[in-house]
Amino acid sequence: MNHLRFLKYIDEIAKTGSIRRAALKLHVAPSAVNRRLQDIEAELDTLIFERLPKGMRLTAQGEIFIDYIRARNADLEQVKSEIEDLKGLQKGTIKLAVSQALAANFLPSKIQDFLKIYPSLHFEVFVGDHVQAIRRLRDFESDVALSFNFEPSNDIEILSQVEQKLMAVMHRKHPLAKNKEGLKLKDVTPYPLALPNKDTGGRQMLERFMLKNSMVLNPQIESNNFEFLRNCLFDEKTITFQIAIGAASDHQHLVAKYITDRGFSTGTLSVVKLAARKLPIGIGQFINHMKNDLV
Repeated sequence: MNHLRFLKYIDEIAKTGSIRRAALKLHVAPSAVNRRLQDIEAELDTLIFERLPKGMRLTAQGEIFIDYIRARNADLEQVKSEIEDLKGLQKGTIKLAVSQALAANFLPSKIQDFLKIYPSLHFEVFVGDHVQAIRRLRDFESDVALSFNFEPSNDIEILSQVEQKLMAVMHRKHPLAKNKEGLKLKDVTPYPLALPNKDTGGRQMLERFMLKNSMVLNPQIESNNFEFLRNCLFDEKTITFQIAIGAASDHQHLVAKYITDRGFSTGTLSVVKLAARKLPIGIGQFINHMKNDLV
């Protein structure tokens, strides 16, 4: 990158107003600085400096060229910074706080794929509800949160966001499993329910709809653990609910059905961080790695 060094010669002449002083600062011979200046002037077919008795002064053409040099140097510094950040992808820790819906299948596969590219990275993953996730961001215990239906806040910045539908999950031998068009909630209520607790976004969606439509949910089982709830479905009668990205439609014994009631809202899965916090490039790379599949 010798040409960048030669451009620095021109910048130093402009700053010091002298070839000799520029050479002293650059620790090179004045003749070398003057030779490179002449080469560049010849290439541009114009004078960059006026040669005055007391030094060097930029010509009008030189003013244009020095602006180019300084913009180029600023761009180069940015590139160097990004290269240094990329070196950080070879080491370091990525701390995530995530919804349980992502913990069973989606996130493990994305992390494993990413580690194939950057095997020296280390992941710390906290699984919990959206309230816990935001608290961890504010306490600097997690870098990024992947949260369902989090409440907007001035200190939280949304990096990515996708719509998510709630789905009813049941055993393949459940009487409703054959409904190809999806289910209405009135179809579900006669069966035993195993529901996530009331702190979860999916449960809150259900409660709002039921209240609006004068319907009642009477769960036999409640838990904050989605894996536990899925394991309650093997009686072939019980139903639980989960957002689409975490629903067990690919599980060999379970199926997931969309809720087709008119007016039943969708939720939002968001990737968020503290607004004032600058994240290492490794985290940004991981977000880009997975966000196209957040559907």
